[in-house]
Amino acid sequence: MAKTLPKTDAVVVGVGWAGGIIAAELGKQGIKVVGLERGKERGVKDFYVVHDELRYGIRYELMQDLSKETITFRNQGKERALPMRQLGSFLLGEGLGGSGVHWNGHTYRFLPYDFEIKSQTVKKYGEAKIKGLQVQDWGITYDELEPYFYEFEKAAGIGGEEGELGPKRANPFPNPPMKETPITARFKEAAKSLGMKPYHMPSGNMSQAYENQYGAKLAPCQYCAFCERFGCEYGAKADPTVAVIPFAKETGNVDIRNFANVTEIIHDGKKATGVRYVDVQTKEEFIQPAEMVILTSYVMNNTRLLLASKLGRPYNPDTGTGVIGKNYCYQILPGSAGFFDEEQFNTFMGAGALGATVDDYNGDNFDHSDLDFIHGGSISINQSGYRPIQYNMVPTDTPKWGSKFKENSIKYFTRALSIGTQGASMPVQHNYMDLDPSYKDAYGLPLLRLTYDFTEQDKNLYNYIGKISDSIMKEMGPAKINDRQQLEHYDIVPYQTTHNTGGVIMGAEPETSAVNNYMQMWEAENVFVIGASAFPHNGGYNPTGTVGALAYRAAEGIIKYSKEGGLLA
Repeated sequence: MAKTLPKTDAVVVGVGWAGGIIAAELGKQGIKVVGLERGKERGVKDFYVVHDELRYGIRYELMQDLSKETITFRNQGKERALPMRQLGSFLLGEGLGGSGVHWNGHTYRFLPYDFEIKSQTVKKYGEAKIKGLQVQDWGITYDELEPYFYEFEKAAGIGGEEGELGPKRANPFPNPPMKETPITARFKEAAKSLGMKPYHMPSGNMSQAYENQYGAKLAPCQYCAFCERFGCEYGAKADPTVAVIPFAKETGNVDIRNFANVTEIIHDGKKATGVRYVDVQTKEEFIQPAEMVILTSYVMNNTRLLLASKLGRPYNPDTGTGVIGKNYCYQILPGSAGFFDEEQFNTFMGAGALGATVDDYNGDNFDHSDLDFIHGGSISINQSGYRPIQYNMVPTDTPKWGSKFKENSIKYFTRALSIGTQGASMPVQHNYMDLDPSYKDAYGLPLLRLTYDFTEQDKNLYNYIGKISDSIMKEMGPAKINDRQQLEHYDIVPYQTTHNTGGVIMGAEPETSAVNNYMQMWEAENVFVIGASAFPHNGGYNPTGTVGALAYRAAEGIIKYSKEGGLLA
């Protein structure tokens, strides 16, 4: 029988960037917070021997244990979904700090176009342009969200420079951009020669020693090339366990409990009264009553917990009605790999967000009148550092084994460069999430089922922007460029990106969205759901900067709700 604990003001489910920000901001206001994190406590001290590519980069030491909980996947609704037995297309993190511990640090702001994508597209191109797409405005504008972006950038110590075609800023970045290298300079020169406007990638790797608004001190980056999939032993990467969570604890109002796996939101149909959770070490079950319930876990878990708790209207892919599980999106990633015969580059050095970007083909920065897709994507070069196991770029005509394979592997380790593109992902009626009717987790709860495939919109954008990426690479002067495979069906096996969005989307109307622009549920006013799960579509950038902005916006709303109650928007 579950043990009922003393009531608290707010319970936060999942303590990463969003959960850490909420805990810090609420704790600062004297609001009592219980943070429930199903993974272990961790911080800088745990990463002093982190330069172990096999342990962290290949065997995923910091990721979710799929033997306890995973998702099931299918491309189409007529297929039977099967469990994801090992991590592949995306990496689900676990532990204090969430994915904010092992991310690269790319920290963009979504474009003004993103937040008003439906109204702006229809106004410029007509209704026919979005036929077959389930796009909608976000219920908030970029200008309204701009101050919250800056608040997150201050907390995370983001360094960068304002791009000519990107969102306009009221304040400069808290830190200067990272170093210019021969690789980033080469990319910029090539892009400029083609009439584009490159800029330094906004980075969560510290370009200098930095202290944020919470008194957290971050060290300058060492350019060691161990960012993505690794924690930072220097405390030089924007990480919630460094930047916000220590302050939250120091308020004396925040109690973070590790190894606490939340299995249910307890509610009466109108309001939540608390959550049920299991201590994953002792298997004890607890009920934590709370005045407010705040979900800040990853996209899949936010969605699954609401569906399993029967809170909110489940999405129906046959009718397009309902909201929980709606508008799952990903990204399309046409890149370009170039190989140089003579020139060598220090590709073994770098930092997670050391790079350069162009936005000339992102959002609606280019005319779509005669194109068969909307939106676009950012195009970047990223010198994050090649590691010997994970990276082995060779020309496509290289044999898969033997002496020639070895020869090219050695030759091109410092003679190969790649350009990456993050293409926006638009929602359609039959890409969604729901509960699997067959498979359950270690606690007997249904697994989340993902139904997703690439669309004609995706394929058309992929082909178009891939050619732009190739043109930049060609201008950089390699001896050869690899041919790109055609985009066919989505495959969950090979790694692509951990930029999953949707499922608990935001908007201006309860009929088409699950939460308002304070991340407050329309159908349960004391429940707030924060994260990329709120994105109605996925843009042409990494999502973390926008998640951080929405978290600060939500924190403001939660504080207001704690005093006044009622729907905030």
